[in-house]
Amino acid sequence: MPLKLMYLTNDPSVAALAQDAGVDRIFLDLELRGKEARQKNMDTVISHNSFEDVGKLRAVLTSSELLVRVNSMYEDSRAEVNRVIEDGVDVVMLPYFKTVREVADFVSICAGRVRTCLLFETPQAVEQIDEILALPGIDEVHIGINDLHLGYHKTFMFELLADGTVERICRKFAEKGLPYGFGGVGRPGAKVALPAERILAEHYRLGSRQVILSRAFCDVSKLADRSHLAEDFKDGVAAIRACEEACAKLSPLEQRENHETVQEIVRQIVAAANVRS
Repeated sequence: MPLKLMYLTNDPSVAALAQDAGVDRIFLDLELRGKEARQKNMDTVISHNSFEDVGKLRAVLTSSELLVRVNSMYEDSRAEVNRVIEDGVDVVMLPYFKTVREVADFVSICAGRVRTCLLFETPQAVEQIDEILALPGIDEVHIGINDLHLGYHKTFMFELLADGTVERICRKFAEKGLPYGFGGVGRPGAKVALPAERILAEHYRLGSRQVILSRAFCDVSKLADRSHLAEDFKDGVAAIRACEEACAKLSPLEQRENHETVQEIVRQIVAAANVRS
């Protein structure tokens, strides 16, 4: 089964192009609480989107789903979740939770009115994964390897893929029969240290069902000319789908060999980073 591709944007025109190119889900990020402090001095983007963006995106999406990541649980969570549900989201994602209680409160607020997605991105959540996954009302799950690698004091986020952490968590998800995914992926064919092809093969090895398209896939903010954006999206999605076809044909031995290559690439990246620091 092809991966569910998710693209982050609050721009309705960009969302429409992504939808037309075959992106399965538009991802609107409303999370701000604590994010800037956690990701300080990192090459990450802190989105400053608004609740008004929900309705604007809903108006242009006909085949792609709309997922909204709300803030982690706090005193105004009920009002926040109620508002995005009323504005027509398909999936609400809860980030950065640390306790069973937070998740229980979240699914209670959603009350079956919308699909729920848990973003596992704290060591505390991983430590309580069995108790959390035993709760009713969870529809899908995702591993946020960016914040999670910070929580584990790792140098590089894909260390969690290389050291078996992602695999252990995925096994827990699979045991519960929940659709799951992890992290993000760039564009196949790009000349980067850890190619998208290697990461996509790991998604297939681990039974992942979804992935976020990273900035490296298509960073609209850096495009001075958007005249070729529609074509760019279509080419990128086609490249991922072609890569997936190849991944689906890998034998268990080839999957293991790819995993070992990922481990070695990650080791080299971490060693180089440690030398620079």
